[in-house]
Amino acid sequence: MQTSIIGYPRIGASRELKFAVENYFRGEIGAGELNRTAAGLRSAHWQVQKDSGIDHIPSNDFSFYDHVLDTAVLFNLVPERYRALGLDELETYFAMARGYQGPRGDVKALAMRKWFNTNYHYLVPEIEDSAEIRIAGSKIFDEYEEARRLGIETRPALVGAFTLLKLARFTGRRRAEHVLADIVRAYQDVLQRLGELGARWVQLDEPWLVTDLTTEDIRLLAELYRPILSGKHSVKVLVQTYFGDVRDCYEELQTLPFDGIGLDFVEGVQSLVLLQKHGFTENKTLFAGVVSGRNIWRNRYADTLRTVREIRRYARDVVIGPSCSLLHVPYSVKHETRLPQDYTRHFAFAEEKLRELAELKRLLDSPNPTKEEAYKRNEALLAGPRCKPDEAVRARVAALTERDFTRLPALPEREAIQRDKLKLPLLPTTTIGSFPQTPDVRAIRAAYRKGEVPEEAYRRFIFDKIADCVRRQEEIGLDVLVHGEFERSDMVEYFGECLDGFVFTTNGWVQSYGTRCVKPPIIWGDVRRSRPITVEHAVFADGLTDRPVKGMLTGPVTMLNWSFPREDLPPKEIAFQIALAIRDEVLDLEAHGIGIIQIDEAALREKLPLRRSDWHAQYLSWAIPAFRLVHSGVRSETQIHTHMCYSRFEDMIREIEAMDADVISFEASRSDLELVETLRASGFRPGAGPGVYDIHSPRIPDVEELKAAIRKMVRAIGPARLWINPDCGLKTRGEAETWASLRHMVQAAAEVRAELQG
Repeated sequence: MQTSIIGYPRIGASRELKFAVENYFRGEIGAGELNRTAAGLRSAHWQVQKDSGIDHIPSNDFSFYDHVLDTAVLFNLVPERYRALGLDELETYFAMARGYQGPRGDVKALAMRKWFNTNYHYLVPEIEDSAEIRIAGSKIFDEYEEARRLGIETRPALVGAFTLLKLARFTGRRRAEHVLADIVRAYQDVLQRLGELGARWVQLDEPWLVTDLTTEDIRLLAELYRPILSGKHSVKVLVQTYFGDVRDCYEELQTLPFDGIGLDFVEGVQSLVLLQKHGFTENKTLFAGVVSGRNIWRNRYADTLRTVREIRRYARDVVIGPSCSLLHVPYSVKHETRLPQDYTRHFAFAEEKLRELAELKRLLDSPNPTKEEAYKRNEALLAGPRCKPDEAVRARVAALTERDFTRLPALPEREAIQRDKLKLPLLPTTTIGSFPQTPDVRAIRAAYRKGEVPEEAYRRFIFDKIADCVRRQEEIGLDVLVHGEFERSDMVEYFGECLDGFVFTTNGWVQSYGTRCVKPPIIWGDVRRSRPITVEHAVFADGLTDRPVKGMLTGPVTMLNWSFPREDLPPKEIAFQIALAIRDEVLDLEAHGIGIIQIDEAALREKLPLRRSDWHAQYLSWAIPAFRLVHSGVRSETQIHTHMCYSRFEDMIREIEAMDADVISFEASRSDLELVETLRASGFRPGAGPGVYDIHSPRIPDVEELKAAIRKMVRAIGPARLWINPDCGLKTRGEAETWASLRHMVQAAAEVRAELQG
């Protein structure tokens, strides 16, 4: 029995990569120091895997920003607008990731999307008609040789040809069939060069294979890989899938000349059934994902041993590993010194999963695994419940009826009532909620948490920041204001800290995109609200202005999806518990005079099953009602907003409407406002705020650019229910760029408003 890892966290145990890249962006370090930091991290990651006894260690899973962007650069998929800047290779790479605004030009970043059903974001490759697809980069080769110099044999990993074409955006007339021959040659060249360097295995990641595939898709898969694999020579090729099962192409994969096939036996609900029904080709290696790569709970060895024994009945050569890359979990529990062991002994982060795989390997090689100490310790740990149920919370969920999920009156009647009450101008302007978390904010929060700043001094600081933020919003002319969220470290973590049932790490950081890292809470027990969370700050801000101030909340589905959820309750039950807690906060805000309340569901799309046939039965049947439960009790004049970002929404517009929010804001700027056409075609009924500019880039849009975006929205969906806002919260941006961009946005809205009314 051997063990394998698909990918490892990149950012560093103490977020060393994040800080190095951000220092590079600010000009505080050069490319040489950045590369030295990166090399140190890669070395440490390879070494910990080797020391843990992992047999198949990946390389090229490291990235300065995103592995899909790395693949695009490798194959020369650099759009002409970035080449025209005349920057060096690294600066061009970051221009694609973040946009560029400087003496060489002004370009937006590539579009950004969620990586399948995770909170990781990838950059969408673009294939122009003029693109010459060939090997242009050397990263995958350099890192393989780097590891060999350290005495570590690795398996270079790369986004596979089929998934790359599915992820890519074709900007001209060419489509996948037109570039197929070029893609085949490029991948053949990669395999040949890696073989010449001495690589034994190459990993091609094909997560798109777990989605719904058409006959044409399966034909494309074969047309790509039969010629690609014909030139692999001595290199063995692993096709690695994850996030589900390959029910649509299982038999095709068996016939293609791959040497190994990686299947997910954790989230792949039909993986074992497919194996039992169709068997497994004798001369292939099955890489079995049997340890969750996405949650942080200890593996139950008895269940995993049973699964692997069944797998071995059908596959002769089996390698065990995680269900997906460990990119999606934190580094190590050993850094959580503040959490009691009663909690941490139940957790397995990336390093602990390496040890679990090592123990499972020994148990699987043992003639009597149940007698082994590792097995006994695992059984003792997982015996019995971790915590007592909150009977009052469970009774409240059990008592819910259909009326609790229905808001009356219906949207058209509410719209008229809210228009009369709020008296907002045409094209009202607002923000999504957060304002920059400047160094002074982060510093005083950290000092307060360490007990170095008294509570009264901390509170005074926060209220001063709120007052300044409200004043500046009034000065630039925003119509609906926010308090700025200076008291919040993170939109999920903050609410979790104020609710019962959550546990928090100190260093449990996970990469979301680029240098943006999040620290997901852990849902440990039943969830309840024991005190008001946002009321004091919202009421304070509301008292400073005559303009409406939005109450800002995080929705139950996003709270669930951006946490590490418990596994002993179904997601529906957890979501309804959180929804009732947030509902109490909504009603409290309303009772204190807050007339607009935004309940963000940024992650609604995120955990949508990858197969459409599972959407409603497994997810939407409870996710949409959970959101409705939060706001169904408010009065008709209270306007409910929500926000969603960085996903595709065109195929679930009706489900979004069913959330029954009054206004919905979307990320749209990075995808060239493609969503606006979807809203038009669908006759979208709620108010809509497609983001007019990208907040994940430091560039400042000018007034004319913003006016063009607003005019495009007006032409598509009309001005009556159109809101003007950025595409996401502003917490990660700098002060200067934030206020300059907002001034331009307000001016652009005013000028287009004048055009419409003139």
